[in-house]
Amino acid sequence: MTVFYPLDTARLRLQVDEKRKSKSTLTVLTEIVREEGFLALYRGWFPVISSICCSNFVYFYTFNSLKAIWIKGRQSNTGKDLTFGMIAGVVNVFVTTPLWVVNTRLKLQGAKFRNDDIIPTNYKGILDAFHQIIRSEGLLALWNGTFPSLLLVFNPAIQFMFYEGLKRQLLKRQAQLSSFQIFVIGAVAKAIATIVTYPLQTVQSILRFGHYRVNPENQTQGSLQYVLYLLRQRVRCLGLFGLCKGLEAKLLQTVLTAALMFLVYEKLTAVVAWLMGGVQMSKR
Repeated sequence: MTVFYPLDTARLRLQVDEKRKSKSTLTVLTEIVREEGFLALYRGWFPVISSICCSNFVYFYTFNSLKAIWIKGRQSNTGKDLTFGMIAGVVNVFVTTPLWVVNTRLKLQGAKFRNDDIIPTNYKGILDAFHQIIRSEGLLALWNGTFPSLLLVFNPAIQFMFYEGLKRQLLKRQAQLSSFQIFVIGAVAKAIATIVTYPLQTVQSILRFGHYRVNPENQTQGSLQYVLYLLRQRVRCLGLFGLCKGLEAKLLQTVLTAALMFLVYEKLTAVVAWLMGGVQMSKR
């Protein structure tokens, strides 16, 4: 994530700042460095990394716990993988959304926006951001964007469904997957999930940020009606391709990160299984 973090910075700027022209990822990154300095590419890095660790722990722990409880050594299938992925995603949303609301605002703090309707934020850190949001906007503001986030549980669910499906197909022909094969199927699975759900991710970012003069009271507006309104506004102002603004940077960042994540995940799983096997042998 650290290596690809500037790509996520570019993606968020394009999603939230409606007036910023949709240029190539490299052009956007160059503009940020020129206007705000190189370190602006890594603004909010620590809170994001911390939240990713928490989010991944919650998701993978829930997903694998469900598999362990319901599968119990039997062969899994695509339908079960999708169901487990969705349940794990819902749990993850309710637990970690406040972290992502704070992260979104910290990442955008100090940014040079093109849109004059955006209200700048002034937080001293993670705890101060939580304090200011609760004091000025209410506790529920920490769950801004929860509704699109719940819809977006299909993203990791679709990702895991394709990943597990592709893995099973390959394992029918060979005993073990190579690191390269794991990398490729992880990248393909994440790319499909990202493309399908990207318009909702844009709405999610807008709601999490929430600092626009057109909505001065910053109320928690996560209903289906409001989500559809934001999508229509996006199309009206930027055209149909406005729904995909920042998709290039998102694909580059998430696909490469997810592919590496799956590679590490499989290798760690294999190491744990090997260690557990060694423990069992020693007991005998």
